[in-house]
Amino acid sequence: MADRLTGGDSSLLRRINAAVTLRALRDGQAVTLTQLVGDTGLSRPTVEGVIEGLVESGLVAEVEQGQESSRQRGRPARWFRFRAEAGHILGVEIGVHAIRVVLADLAGQQIGSDAREVDEALDAEERVGAVRTAVAEVLRKAGVSRDSLWAVGVGSPGIVDKDGSVRLGTAMPGWTGLDLGARLRRSFRCPVLIENDANLAAIAEHWQGAAVGMGDVVFVLAGLSPGAGSLINGRLHRGFGGAAGEIGALHLLGQQATPERLLSTNGKPLDPLDETAVGRVLTLAREGDEVARDAKERFLQRLVHDVAALALAIDPQLVVVGGWAAGLDDVLEPLREQLARFCLRPPEVALSTLGEDVVALGALRLALDQVEEQLFAVDQPRS
Repeated sequence: MADRLTGGDSSLLRRINAAVTLRALRDGQAVTLTQLVGDTGLSRPTVEGVIEGLVESGLVAEVEQGQESSRQRGRPARWFRFRAEAGHILGVEIGVHAIRVVLADLAGQQIGSDAREVDEALDAEERVGAVRTAVAEVLRKAGVSRDSLWAVGVGSPGIVDKDGSVRLGTAMPGWTGLDLGARLRRSFRCPVLIENDANLAAIAEHWQGAAVGMGDVVFVLAGLSPGAGSLINGRLHRGFGGAAGEIGALHLLGQQATPERLLSTNGKPLDPLDETAVGRVLTLAREGDEVARDAKERFLQRLVHDVAALALAIDPQLVVVGGWAAGLDDVLEPLREQLARFCLRPPEVALSTLGEDVVALGALRLALDQVEEQLFAVDQPRS
């Protein structure tokens, strides 16, 4: 196969020209045809032809841009903009206690959201049903057709395969072995992408949170079994089987360091080990109970050691702390001190700036990446 374009490659050339022109329009600002010629480096006739096709497809619109000067000679300038409203994307978090959905246009601008609590005891079928209900409500409130969705990103706890199957997910009943991708794809005609929740949180913070502009980042999603998502040179590091960052399993190296024992206030393992029970311990600690303070400190130290192990392996520029630990008193200073103690080059440490929406926003960014692949694809036209 030849490595260069020939006269028979006109279809490919048209797609390349369309992709170049769309990129020039992606910031949403209206620009003139002359500006597009300058920005793309294409000839004016080529840009005119590309724009005509993009307008017909619904991705670009010609817009009025005020009155031209009466002294201006020649044809008035023609203005065009990218129609971000031509389609929509969804970001979804499936959590133990809540389902969150964010709806946006093709530029990633949010136009709707929904957050609802769910029972942690829900089985897999009921939980997936709750996701469908939340999605339907967001679309209904925004007046958006399901057929206008271009991509859906979904975040889930556990180890997730590239095809969307949950290899291991102990946080929610019936989650291990669940083909989550296949279940959700029945509800949509567009691509559905499934990813681990901590990985998506890292992506979100890099997109519009505490890690903007930083290439090597670790996001710690702190909970009963903390997880972490890592970016290396700005790209997500999933590991060979998607299990990278499962720092919650480090306690297996020392069985006395299990969360049940660390959070115990009576010498016996905490039972049941759930968010409610942990919340009681943390409340007692804030109220000054010395035994609860000791339990909280033990758990915090375990978290610090888990993060230090990952920081030693990756050497990130920044560690972002999210999840419920982001609200713990003095979580940053102990983390900074321990990382300075254990790491050859201690990273910066910051709290998440995106709060409870961080996973859903990461899922939205995942969907937006898929959309941009479709918009700028040159190997084949979008079907």
